[in-house]
Amino acid sequence: MPIIKLSVSERRRLSVFITCFLIATVAWILATLSGTYSFTVKQAITFKNAPQKRAFRALQPDTVEAIMQGTGWQVLFSKVSSSTEPVKVDLHTLEHSNYIALNTQIAQINKVMDARHKIIAFTPDTLYFDFTNRVVKRVPIEPVLNLTYQQQYQQSEKIQLKPAYVTLNGPGNVIEHITSWKTDTLKLDNVNQPINTTLGLQPVKEGNISIYPKSTQLKVPVEEFTEKTLSIPVKLINNVHYYNVKMVPHRVNITFTVPLSRYTELDEDFFEATADFGLWEQGYTVLPVNITRVPAYCRIVKTVPRNINFLVKK
Repeated sequence: MPIIKLSVSERRRLSVFITCFLIATVAWILATLSGTYSFTVKQAITFKNAPQKRAFRALQPDTVEAIMQGTGWQVLFSKVSSSTEPVKVDLHTLEHSNYIALNTQIAQINKVMDARHKIIAFTPDTLYFDFTNRVVKRVPIEPVLNLTYQQQYQQSEKIQLKPAYVTLNGPGNVIEHITSWKTDTLKLDNVNQPINTTLGLQPVKEGNISIYPKSTQLKVPVEEFTEKTLSIPVKLINNVHYYNVKMVPHRVNITFTVPLSRYTELDEDFFEATADFGLWEQGYTVLPVNITRVPAYCRIVKTVPRNINFLVKK
């Protein structure tokens, strides 16, 4: 049962009051959000026009607090969204200075920023840099590959890169520790034909290092492989006292994988098998067979026998 009874006219007046109150509240909110305010947003910074004769290292984090001027709507959205464009700082004055005054670049920065976001100041307003001698160094490119091959297919020759080296330009105390530069990862499955593609180099993580070129041409020879078996002689090594040694057997059979294009050209001269006679003085009664020379494009599958007997005639 209602506590307060209102007549029809009273209910009508209450309804009109609530409606007017809600309209006034919405109007106040809209008027407030349409006003101009200053607010702070944390933004990443990137560099452009780096000095060519001086290597540098920033002495502060790669973010700054930008004081912006905008409407209440922009203040509201800045709190719920962090997707702001990075601030591009021009470094051309570092050729003759050790710091960058950000507030002197506000007009230039605002030209390339979203027109709805106007920066009026930065905190900190000055960026300081440490300088070392800039050096140039040439290092080999290291391909990063994640390849799986179709059955009976595999890499048949050395990987080719053109160019095979990258030129680094940056501070000597950083460059001296870099011995190679990796490519982006190339991932391919069920490879059954040669690979010929352009592969990008991994980007630099430091703003004070530059690399050239940015990519390389990658060639991976791929062929179908098959197995082949040859009988090859066993060479006795470390017979320092020149004993008369008879090996039984004196030849072994090796089974190996070979590209189809090279199947007919391979003979026993491409391989070498050895037995270390020095092991006899250590108490060995049989000598293990080691395959010591194999073409780079071949892989030994098995050797029969793995050990050989021997007779020593003093």
